[in-house]
Amino acid sequence: MGMVDNLSPLWIENQYQIWKSTPEQLSDEWRAFFTGFELAGAPSAAGAPLSAEEALKHSAVQSLIYRYRDIGHLLACTDPLSPCPLEHPLLALSAFGLDSDDLDKTFHTRRFMKQTATLKEIVQVLRSTYCGSTGVEFMHIQDPDERQWLIDRMEPTGNRGTFSAEQRLTILRKLKEAALFERALQKKFPGQTRFSVEGGDVLIPLLDAAVSEAASLGVTDIVFGMPHRGRLNVLVNIFGMPYESMFAEFSDNAEYGVVGEGDVKYHKGYSADLTLGDGRTVHLTLTSNPSHLEAIDPVVEGKSRARQDRLGEGAEQRVLPLLIHGDAAFSGQGIVAETLNLSQLAGYRTGGTLHIVLNNQIGFTTLPADARSTHYATDVAKMVKAPIFHVYGDDPEAVVHAVQLALHYRERYQKDVVVEVICYRRFGHNEGDEPYFTQPLMYEAIKLRPQLHALYEMELLSQGFEEDDLKQIEAEVADQINQQSPRDTAPAESAFLARWSGMKPGVHRGPVETKVAAEPLLELSERLSVIPASFHPHPKVAALLQRRREALLKGGPLDWGNVETLAFATLLNEGIPVRISGQDVRRGTFSHRHAALFDQEDGTPYYPLEAVAREGATFRAYDSMLAEFSVLGFEYGYSIEAPEALTIWEAQYGDFVNGAEVIIDQFIASGEAKWERSSGLVLMLPHGYEGQGAEHSSARIERFLALSASGNMQVVFPSTPAQLFHVLRRQMLQNFRKPLVLFTPKSLLRHPMCVSQLDDLTSGQFQEVIAEPARQGSVKQVLICTGKIYYDLADRIAKDQVAEIALVRVEQLYPLAADLLREELERYPSGTRFSWVQEEPHNMGAWRFLRPQLTEMLGAAPRYVGRPDAAAPASGSHRLDRVEQERIITEALSQ
Repeated sequence: MGMVDNLSPLWIENQYQIWKSTPEQLSDEWRAFFTGFELAGAPSAAGAPLSAEEALKHSAVQSLIYRYRDIGHLLACTDPLSPCPLEHPLLALSAFGLDSDDLDKTFHTRRFMKQTATLKEIVQVLRSTYCGSTGVEFMHIQDPDERQWLIDRMEPTGNRGTFSAEQRLTILRKLKEAALFERALQKKFPGQTRFSVEGGDVLIPLLDAAVSEAASLGVTDIVFGMPHRGRLNVLVNIFGMPYESMFAEFSDNAEYGVVGEGDVKYHKGYSADLTLGDGRTVHLTLTSNPSHLEAIDPVVEGKSRARQDRLGEGAEQRVLPLLIHGDAAFSGQGIVAETLNLSQLAGYRTGGTLHIVLNNQIGFTTLPADARSTHYATDVAKMVKAPIFHVYGDDPEAVVHAVQLALHYRERYQKDVVVEVICYRRFGHNEGDEPYFTQPLMYEAIKLRPQLHALYEMELLSQGFEEDDLKQIEAEVADQINQQSPRDTAPAESAFLARWSGMKPGVHRGPVETKVAAEPLLELSERLSVIPASFHPHPKVAALLQRRREALLKGGPLDWGNVETLAFATLLNEGIPVRISGQDVRRGTFSHRHAALFDQEDGTPYYPLEAVAREGATFRAYDSMLAEFSVLGFEYGYSIEAPEALTIWEAQYGDFVNGAEVIIDQFIASGEAKWERSSGLVLMLPHGYEGQGAEHSSARIERFLALSASGNMQVVFPSTPAQLFHVLRRQMLQNFRKPLVLFTPKSLLRHPMCVSQLDDLTSGQFQEVIAEPARQGSVKQVLICTGKIYYDLADRIAKDQVAEIALVRVEQLYPLAADLLREELERYPSGTRFSWVQEEPHNMGAWRFLRPQLTEMLGAAPRYVGRPDAAAPASGSHRLDRVEQERIITEALSQ
C-alpha cells in the first residue's frame, strides 16, 4: 500500500494514537495520512461503511494531495531549454497503493476544493496547479493559515490567471518594447556593452504587472534594486526614461552632476512618478549599485525602511522593496542570506520584499552544477519560510499571474516572497562575449529558439486575435523608437531635490555653531534621569543615571557616555531624529551607553531619550544581528533616504568593519562621486591598542584614509567627550552631508583624564586640531599624534615633569585642516624636533597618509615613532603589547 508497505500494523496503530493526542510530533506526511484515514471512516458515496482496504485508500488519497502540494514542483514544466518532465516516482499512483482502477472512484477529502471527488478529478487539479508552467514551494511554511491561504488561491484556478483581451495585448506590447529596444541599441551602437535582457524578455511585462498590481493594493512607492542585466531595458520600458536620453548615454553625451566622475550607464539609478491607467500615481526608484551584484539588497531595504518611518503607521503597505536577482548571485552571495535574515527583525523589517530571480541558467560561463550545491537557486529563501514560485519564462501569462499572487501574499502577511523566472541568456555575458566557447550545446538550443514576443504573438493568433491588430502594436513600438535620436546631452538627474534641497554638493569647510547653552542641557539631563515610577531598573544603571545628572550639575567632569547621550538629546530636542544600530548598541559593547533600560521584573525596555524628543523626532536604537555587511548596507540605504536624521552604525569592535568592506568601498567612499548620492551616515568604530589582540585593536585607520579623496568623507579621531559632542552636532547642523568615520574609545570610556566640563559644551565648536597653549622658548620637541596615545604621552610628561615637549593632536584626519595644523607647527622655532607618534604599526594608522603633508609643512619628514611594519595589527600577547607600548612612549619622549 505504498507508504505503509512493510510497516508493522502495531507500529502504525501506535503512530495513529500519537496523532490523535499530539499530532505535532509526527511529520506532515503522516499527519496527512491519518487525516485521510479518519475521513475514510465516513460512509462511502453509496452510504455503506468502508472496508479496511477502502479506508486505507481514502487515507492514501489525502497523502497524495499533500505530496503534490509538497513536491509537485518537481514535475512542473518550467525550463524553456529542456523537455517537460512527465512522471516522478514519488508522485506515481503506485507510490500510494493506488492504480488506474481507482481513477473513477470517489473519495472524501479534507481542505481540498471539493469534499468529495473522483481520483481523476483530484489528480487533474493537482497536476494543473503544481505541475504546469508554475511550480510552487510553500509547504515548508510552518503557519498552516498561510499554506491554506495559498492553496485556496491556487487550486480552484489551476494556478492560472484570467486575462482579458486588453491585458493580453498589454503583455504583448511590453514584450515588443523589450525586444525592439534591444534591437535598436544593437543597430545604433553595435558592439557596445548593454547587458541585454534578451532571453529574459518576460521581465518587462512582469514588472509592468507588478507596478500596476502593487498600486491596486495601496503601494505608492516602489524601491528597486537590480544588477546590470536588463537594467537599461527596465529604465526605458518601466521607468519611462526617454529613449533619447538613453541613446545619449550610449553616445557618451550624458552630462554629469557637479560632483565626481559618474559611472557606467548600467550602474546608475533613476526615479520617476508613473501615472497609471486608473489615475493612481506610483513613485519608482531604481537604486544605483555597483557590479558587486547583491550588495544593493540591504541598501534597498534601508531606503525603504526610511521612507516607511517617515510615512508612519501603515507605511509598510505603501512602500514596497523590489529586488531583482540573477540565479548565480542569489545562490552564491552570502549577503542574500544576511538580507533575508533582516526581513523579520524589528529594526530592519520592511513589510516584505518581492524578490524576482531572473534565472538564465548560467553565471558568466559557469553552469548551475558548478555554482551551487542546492537543487534550486532559490533554496536559501526557505530560511525565512518565503513561498517560492518557479515559473516557465516563456509563458508570460503564468509569470504575470505568479507575480500578482506573490504581491497579494506580501500584502496579506507582510513577508518576503520569491518569484523565480526560469529563462535563458540569448547572447554571452556581454555583447562582446562568445558563449559557444564554454556552452556550445546550450547556445545551439538557444539559437534555434524563437524570441518570446514571436511565440506569444503566435499563441494570441491561435486564440482568435486579429493579425493586423498584433502587427499594429509592433509598428507603433518601432515607430516610437525610430523617431528618437540622441540628445546633444542627457541632463543629469539632480540628487539635491525634495528633502535634499537645502543641502549642497561638493567639498565644504567652515565653522558650524554646535554649542548649547547650560540651561537646556541641565533641563535635558534632568528629564533623562527620570525613570517612570512603575519601572524597575537595574540598581547599577539607575545609579549611573543619577551620577550623570549630578556631574552635569557640578559642571563636570563629564565622561564619554554622558556626553554622547547629551549630544543625542540636544539633537532630538531640536527635532532631529536619531537612529543607531549595530551589535549590542543599546547597552554598548563596553557597557557605557545604556540607551535602553530593562525592567528587572518583566524585561520591558525603556528609552530615556524618547522622553526628550520634540514632536516629529524619534529615537531608535536597535541591537542588530551578528553581521556587518548587510547591517551597514541597510544603514547606508537609510541615510541616503533620510538626510534629516542622524543615522549611526556602530561596530562591536572597530576591527569588525572589515566584514563590510564592499559597502565602504562601493557606496560610502565613492557613492557621491559615482552617482551624486550623498550620505550623512556615521560609523562609530572602537579603536585602540590595549593588549586585546589582532582582532580587537584596530579599526584600520589606514584603509579609510586610503579611500579619502575629493572631500568624499570625514575621518575623525576625537580625543575628548566634548569633541564627540560637537562633531555629532556638526554632522547634522552643517548644510551638506558626508559620511563621518569616527574612531571611538574603549579604555578611554572610563579614563579619569578623558573627560570634559560643562563649559566645553556651552562654548566653542569642534576643533580639527588641538594644541597646547604656547610656552615660549621652552619647547624643544613637538609630538604630533591622534587618538588614545595622547593620554599615554600626556600622563608620562606630567609624571616626569617634562617641560621641553609639546603635544599637538590631529582630531580630523580627513579632510586635513592643513592651514590650522601648519599654523600650530609654525609657532615653534627653527631647530625644534617634530615627531609623529602612533600606536599602530608603521604600515598602518595615519602615518603614511600624513607623512607627505607633514613633510611639506615642515620642510623635512618628521621622525616616526610607533610599532614597526607588521602583517597583523597587534600582538596576541598582552605582556608583549604592554612592552611595545612602553617602548613607544619612552622613545617618543627621548631627546
